[in-house]
Amino acid sequence: MNLPQFLAGRFAKGIIVLFAIAVLNFFLIRAAPGDPAQVLAGEAGAADEVLLQQLRERFGLDQPLLQQLWIYLKGYASLDLGFSYRQQRPVLDLILERLPATLLLTGAAFIVSLVLGTLMGALAARRAGRWQDSLITTLALVFYATPLFWVALLSQIAFALKLGLVPNVGYETIGANYTGLARALDIGRYLILPALTLGLFFTALYARMMRASMLEVAGADFVKTARAKGLSPAVVSRRHVARNAILPVVTLAGLQAGQLVGGAVLTETVFAWPGIGRLMFDALVQRDYSVLLGVFFISSAMVVGFNILTDLVYRLVDPRIEATS
Repeated sequence: MNLPQFLAGRFAKGIIVLFAIAVLNFFLIRAAPGDPAQVLAGEAGAADEVLLQQLRERFGLDQPLLQQLWIYLKGYASLDLGFSYRQQRPVLDLILERLPATLLLTGAAFIVSLVLGTLMGALAARRAGRWQDSLITTLALVFYATPLFWVALLSQIAFALKLGLVPNVGYETIGANYTGLARALDIGRYLILPALTLGLFFTALYARMMRASMLEVAGADFVKTARAKGLSPAVVSRRHVARNAILPVVTLAGLQAGQLVGGAVLTETVFAWPGIGRLMFDALVQRDYSVLLGVFFISSAMVVGFNILTDLVYRLVDPRIEATS
């Protein structure tokens, strides 16, 4: 199967998956306790039945459930994600405003975790049975078992409040009005702690996966043949062992890239990072259904996109694999 057919098949399946997720999210949100009209009326200090009915009519909450679903799906087909009754703005505008911050955070965390985890796993495999292997394995186990929120709070106390090496919370220095490179460096300072905190868990996964994969590949016949030909250990490790051992890591990284968005909800909340994760948390507290559904949909689309990209990268890493639908 050629590449255009492969991509067409993947996109078609992705659309079907997104449709199913959109319908499921709609009914799950509607099944949750709480009424947005009551939240708004409570904030206005008047919860009489007349005001509640007016609010429900204004935001379409008084219509039959199936009709609400039809309006919801029809809007999503044209990328109309609805209107936030809480913030009085289109949902798509709110998400697009917050999405760059989330992509920056998750992208930095993904790169850090993949590079650091791969290098740690490769070093542990090459020093198998030695103190380096034991140290890396222990650290990976600690990072994997430690709750994300605990790491976030501890890193804030240690590196921001006590040592003062990096900022505590936020996205950039308020009122500094930096531009160009100065603004990029300023945002980078605020990015260090959230990116490292979010990436530590996945660093542990990739390190353990890379170590196990390299030890398995090292015993393969083609590696023994390469050693018998007189190739140096460094060449055998780099060209034959690491290149084949990294394939499972690429697969795992691609499948879990979308999970970074879910992990960003807690990280963005703790570090006051203005991304869609924090937007989703605020919408959940405020019972802002439209924003919640919009964030869920965009997050699902990102996961589907990451999976398609993983398939393409997998073909580049291992040309022996042919595309199938």
